[in-house]
Amino acid sequence: MKEQTANTAKSTPKSNITKLVILAMLSAVAVVLQYLEFGIPIVPSFLKMDFSDIPELIAAFIVGPTGGVIVAFVKNLVHMLVSQSGFVGELSNFILGAAFAFTAGMIYKHHKTKGGALAACLLGSLVMAAVSFPTNYFIIYPIYAQLFGGMETILGIYKALLPMADTLWKALVIFNIPFTIAKGLFCTLITMLIYKPLSRMFVQMNNAINRRRGV
Repeated sequence: MKEQTANTAKSTPKSNITKLVILAMLSAVAVVLQYLEFGIPIVPSFLKMDFSDIPELIAAFIVGPTGGVIVAFVKNLVHMLVSQSGFVGELSNFILGAAFAFTAGMIYKHHKTKGGALAACLLGSLVMAAVSFPTNYFIIYPIYAQLFGGMETILGIYKALLPMADTLWKALVIFNIPFTIAKGLFCTLITMLIYKPLSRMFVQMNNAINRRRGV
């Protein structure tokens, strides 16, 4: 039993060096994915779809909930160098991505099965969507309004797509929340497909680092 426990511990990426390497790699991937954003015709043009939350989820599963938050922070810190939103877009992306990854990581921490991972991602998606409403309503959009011509200008973009979206709360409920849920579901699907192969790769990397250190 002791030998089995030792082998299991050795195959789990727990060393600080391994964690730093994993976080650095996943942060770099997240930065690249954030640049590959694209618009969707049925939502306002400033709502962009990207899959940079996937590395955050993987970090939350492998390193822990705070790992996902760290990747979200580093990704947006780097993206601020090319920000076209006065850093407001990066702030929003960080808040929502951190809520997504932290929630999923906390659930997976206590239910480390395939079903647990799926439930963690799905619940994380719902939490991200729920968090998006108050943060957009009270923080993000008021700042956007000051920077880019007032709230009526922003609402005009929504009303051009759907005239009934004539108030901020209606716009967020009709467009932003479904968009955020859809983004979470797409990231969940891809994460479920690639997590196991990546997890095995990181375990092998951890074992190689441990051998070099004589652990």
